[in-house]
Amino acid sequence: MEGFVNEFITYLAVERGLAQNTLESYGRDLRQFQEYLENSKMEFLKDSNRNTILAYLTNLQTKGRAVSTISRNLAAIKSFYQYLVREHYLEKDPAAHLESPKLEKKLPKILTVGEVEELLKQPNSFLPAGLRDKAMLELLYATGIRVSELISLNISDVNLDMGYIKCYGKGSKERIVPLGSIASKCVQDYMSKGRPKLVRTYEEPSLFVNHHGNRLTRQGFWKIIKKYAQEANITKQITPHTLRHSFATHLLENGADLRSVQEMLGHADISTTQIYTHVTKNRLKEVYDKAHPRA
Repeated sequence: MEGFVNEFITYLAVERGLAQNTLESYGRDLRQFQEYLENSKMEFLKDSNRNTILAYLTNLQTKGRAVSTISRNLAAIKSFYQYLVREHYLEKDPAAHLESPKLEKKLPKILTVGEVEELLKQPNSFLPAGLRDKAMLELLYATGIRVSELISLNISDVNLDMGYIKCYGKGSKERIVPLGSIASKCVQDYMSKGRPKLVRTYEEPSLFVNHHGNRLTRQGFWKIIKKYAQEANITKQITPHTLRHSFATHLLENGADLRSVQEMLGHADISTTQIYTHVTKNRLKEVYDKAHPRA
């Protein structure tokens, strides 16, 4: 099976152009399936059938694997078998009619407006790195862009005069996102007072750079937001997307329409954006329960 897996991964890389993280994920899941077959004394091509795959998924469930993990494994297996049939290694696809388990949608963790304000107060605006951090946090909360989009921003993507940024989301899809006055000022302060002291060369296109003068990484930002969350005494578990989730929820709570929020977030499907309406309903119920005398 190893040879088939390697050939499949090469196909995904060359023909489909999938990202390295995705390729590693497919390879890891398929080699785990291979290990199960070997431990069960099964021959890959001979024992490629629906029952074998179901037994493997049941094995994952018995081991306590999350529904999302099982679903991801099945997706890798289904894609793998589709490839084998297309290349005539197999006549029939044993995974053709298998359905992924229903994923329980987890509501995103968000910060209250007060917690966001406290977080945004933490960077020291007298230091170049503090100006950068303040600009990043304000920009994230003002626009709701993804962290990957934030760190990919170049100076040429920012138009402070017109009050917008241009970013590239999933599939390199370009979108224009409005920038509020406070975020605009913070970005302006960083570009004029902070960034010149951080970059090593004026040819550097990146908007946000680290102390080496290179483009800031996702891991670098992750450390920054965790540090400020601790300093702000925020006990909630924070992820790089926390401000994005908070941005969307606060907009909807204050009357923004779903389509506009969808466009600003860069969601291809509005059903992805609708998760935030569930968050606002939950928060409304909390307010009701606390405030109403007969709740």
